[in-house]
Amino acid sequence: MKPDKNLQAQSVGRRSLLKTVAGLAAVSTIPRQLLSADAVQGGKLGLLIPPANGTLPGEAGTMYNGSMEYLIESLGLESMTPEGYDAVLDRIAPKAELLAKRGAEGILLMGTSLSFYRGQAFNEQLTQSLVRATGLPSMTMSTAVIEGLKAVNGSKLVAATAYNDVVNTRLQSFLEEHGFSVSVVKGLEIEAIGDLNSVTPQQLITFCSDVASMAPEADAMLVSCGGLPTLEILDPVESRTGIPAVSSTPHALWAGARLLGLDSRIPGHGKLLSI
Repeated sequence: MKPDKNLQAQSVGRRSLLKTVAGLAAVSTIPRQLLSADAVQGGKLGLLIPPANGTLPGEAGTMYNGSMEYLIESLGLESMTPEGYDAVLDRIAPKAELLAKRGAEGILLMGTSLSFYRGQAFNEQLTQSLVRATGLPSMTMSTAVIEGLKAVNGSKLVAATAYNDVVNTRLQSFLEEHGFSVSVVKGLEIEAIGDLNSVTPQQLITFCSDVASMAPEADAMLVSCGGLPTLEILDPVESRTGIPAVSSTPHALWAGARLLGLDSRIPGHGKLLSI
């Protein structure tokens, strides 16, 4: 029996359509969840890690284990200061290209302060440069936390950070550019990347609770700095403060999972990861 020509034409047409849709997704920032759900089976997320040691964040070992593979490239950041950020900007696009060549399906620029320190327009330019360099869906950690704060309906914010006063001032301006009211921004005044390792989860829980108590009108908290271990503190902080907490690394990976069209829910680690 000869194949039905009409069926052949329909099959070819469907394959062409799928190729076209996949191609459009690859050159935009549109999340892959807009594609057919059965076409997405796991994914490879490329992470641009600021510190020179280039290690995978501890939270990544817990979050989306088995459903997402992480590829990393280090930017060699030495200090959390505007001068330190300036020194690594030229490395971002080339490192992103390496991640794309290694098989990444989406790019996430880690380091909240690295992308917010020059304001909203600069953060958008960084994202566009990642897309141009790789042709892949891309996002910065700063965009991820903004999306997280909006997802929990935050409007009046309080922020606990690792930063010094200069960087905190820039964070407040960045949040206000996005329409948030910011009552308090208080930091641990850490500049050297290596000093982040000395901060314990219990110290963070206490610090975040103390900062939240300074702004009883706040309806959401931001815990900012990708180098702080925050996944396990989210539930305790929310229980103590009574408001949802959004933090850098967990919610950047949350956004990365969504970027690849994966299920981003991880119950038991705060409000945002449960919805």
